[in-house]
Amino acid sequence: MRSVQRRGPRVPVISDRAKGRPVLLATLDVPFEHDAVVFAVDSAVELGQPLIVANFVERAPLPLSAMLGYDDLPYPPHLEDSLAAPARLAQELGVTVTRLRVKSFHPIPAMLEVLAEQGAGIFVFGPDRTKLRRLRYLRAARALRSEAPSLLWLAE
Repeated sequence: MRSVQRRGPRVPVISDRAKGRPVLLATLDVPFEHDAVVFAVDSAVELGQPLIVANFVERAPLPLSAMLGYDDLPYPPHLEDSLAAPARLAQELGVTVTRLRVKSFHPIPAMLEVLAEQGAGIFVFGPDRTKLRRLRYLRAARALRSEAPSLLWLAE
């Protein structure tokens, strides 16, 4: 009769490809919608993954403004509070947070590029729709639905 010897519990080996991917929360230079912030922070906490909070700003083609430094003005107080709130909340819950401000002539393709570069597993597009033009939101949502390489959550 054969006996089976157990050497203790086996720990599964996790390859680099199996490691989690960050959660990306993005807006188009408007405050975040509350539901988007809740979903993104909850996802990052539950998955134990970092949170990337990104604001994509359309940069007007004004070369003189760029040379004089007027293209990098601080946010208005209400927008700064809205952009900082998810980062503060996630840090309080023990999540690693990265904040990005991306300036581009074409912010929607820039959003897709950052999404691919960061390798995000969940992309939360959460601008406050009352502060964003309807057509701009619809164009962004259409582009994200067709080209986003990760799970997508849209503010509806």
